Amino acid sequence: MSCWITIQDYAFRSIGFGERLLPREDFTLCQQFTLIGSGMIWNIYFGVLALLAGFFLAVALAVGKNAKSPLVRKPAEWFIFVFRGSPLFIQFFFAYFLFLSLKQAVPIFAPFTAAWLGALVVLFFNTAAYSGEIFYGALLSIPKGDTEAADAYGMSGWSRFRRIVFPTMMRLAWPAYTNEAIFLFHATTLVYFSGFPTLKQKGDALYYASYFADKTFNPFIPYPILAGYFIILTLIIVGLMGLINKRLNRHLPQERRGKMKFRLNLIR
Repeated sequence: MSCWITIQDYAFRSIGFGERLLPREDFTLCQQFTLIGSGMIWNIYFGVLALLAGFFLAVALAVGKNAKSPLVRKPAEWFIFVFRGSPLFIQFFFAYFLFLSLKQAVPIFAPFTAAWLGALVVLFFNTAAYSGEIFYGALLSIPKGDTEAADAYGMSGWSRFRRIVFPTMMRLAWPAYTNEAIFLFHATTLVYFSGFPTLKQKGDALYYASYFADKTFNPFIPYPILAGYFIILTLIIVGLMGLINKRLNRHLPQERRGKMKFRLNLIR
């Protein structure tokens, strides 16, 4: 079987298109690259949607945690504390059994027991909590001169937040938020190793890498391939976030513009 035929058969297998049966023997490099790459579709799906949706909840949590009213501040504080204080793997585990229990009582929750929705909800809450703390720290770091200038111009409420507070908060938080985006995409590898089942062997990249490692008894081929895919994905994220960071700082003099720097982080 040529590599091109293998790509045609397995490139979109993780989402239900192509050959139904996984390879059973004569595992080639092309098969491993193709199937692990196919699984990356799910990692990108989880990461992109959770990051986009989590951004808006994170901003709300940061503003809520900075609120003077305890009725607004306390729920935001506890939400951030719970999701930052517990391991993501345990969150997946408990969420699955919670959705399973709700499904038995209210059938409308049935889709949440599938990874495509249930795991996405968990990742959404998790990244919102981490990002909310990042944005909260940036909110506290806004120079008083900026807000005093806004007050002097008569800005208040939504106008003050939209034109002064929010852009400055984003500019200060963006480098740390970029790290959170990278960690989120890496965390998507936990989805199919948690409580959410893999249906019809439609797993993510780590699922297929583990499959080849188990079948060949050689983890030194599929796992480096998996790492290579995530390194490429990380470089893409850093590049896109760098462009946004450049735009956020476009009004500053060249010497004061914050620059994105790619650094190896071994511990979250």
